[in-house]
Amino acid sequence: MISISRSAIAGSLCGLFLCLPAGTQQAQPQQPPAARITVSVNEVIVPVTVTDDKGRFVSNLEARDFRILDEGRPQRISFFSHDQRQPVVVGFLVDLSNSTKTHWKTYQDAIKELIWGLLPGDKRYTGYLISYSNDAEVVVNTTWEGDKLTEEVSKMKPGGGAALYDAIYKACSKRELVEGEPYQPRRVIVIVGDGHDTASQKTLNEVLELAQRSMVTIYAVSTQAFGFNNEFKDVLERLTTETGGHVEYPLDSLYKDVSGYLSVPSDEGNYALKVGTGGYAAEISAAIIKAVGGIQGEVTTQYVLRYNPDVDPEAKPKLMRRIRVEVPTLPGVKIRARGYYYPNVVPGASPGPNGQ
Repeated sequence: MISISRSAIAGSLCGLFLCLPAGTQQAQPQQPPAARITVSVNEVIVPVTVTDDKGRFVSNLEARDFRILDEGRPQRISFFSHDQRQPVVVGFLVDLSNSTKTHWKTYQDAIKELIWGLLPGDKRYTGYLISYSNDAEVVVNTTWEGDKLTEEVSKMKPGGGAALYDAIYKACSKRELVEGEPYQPRRVIVIVGDGHDTASQKTLNEVLELAQRSMVTIYAVSTQAFGFNNEFKDVLERLTTETGGHVEYPLDSLYKDVSGYLSVPSDEGNYALKVGTGGYAAEISAAIIKAVGGIQGEVTTQYVLRYNPDVDPEAKPKLMRRIRVEVPTLPGVKIRARGYYYPNVVPGASPGPNGQ
């Protein structure tokens, strides 16, 4: 097994897409476990990723380079930031189902590196740990002490089903809040799993809307192995893209550049890199390290814009509003950001996603 060093994690520019509530939500150390994170929106936060046609991050933009459209209506940007590190509260959701057993030790090490990278011992950066198999459990509540989380990760052993949706529900409703959410720190969830769910009481639609209303951006490191079909792949894609994040697939193309893959017979299967060899372990570790580094970079670095929605007074109220971010001076770039948000509930509003 190749050891993973903290220096292996590399930063990259990214984007998230969050909404800003009317008033700061105060820390609630005595809050009952079942308390729900709620916000009402009348200012919108827009973290954004901008990449060129080769996938390289464009990092030299200014506020005047951006344009925001809310239901097609141009908005005035009231706040712009491009700080290298911004406070976050991160939920680490770890899949402990049977599907993670194959490369569990490597993922276990990678999860610890991700925690150390995002919780550097500074009280501005906090996190919590939730494991899920047959049930979802808040293993460590919100804290800035990353070692408390990594100690529990070291004890984890996979086995059982997967209650992913219940884990997301608990991340949005059953953990202690931090003063300032979701201004600073903003709210992020990182899922380490393949997206399948066999044991939840909640549904995908329920937890997706809850995450959106709670101003949470979801990222994922997929544990799906190369060459295996994953019928739940669309679950991770939907959870991440609709909340402004993305999925990393460290093992999905592990052998794409390896000559002889699927043409060299062996007892373990047709692998050019034999299971149990140093080359195989190195490829697995390197791919997972790269994926974790990509997530860490996206969480910690981005453009952040804010605007107070200028809404057409004649337009029919809506439960959700679509928004678009553009960089008119660079028409060829790719922009990643959440495509809609939930404003204040308005009587008579037209339905949002899922007919709600």
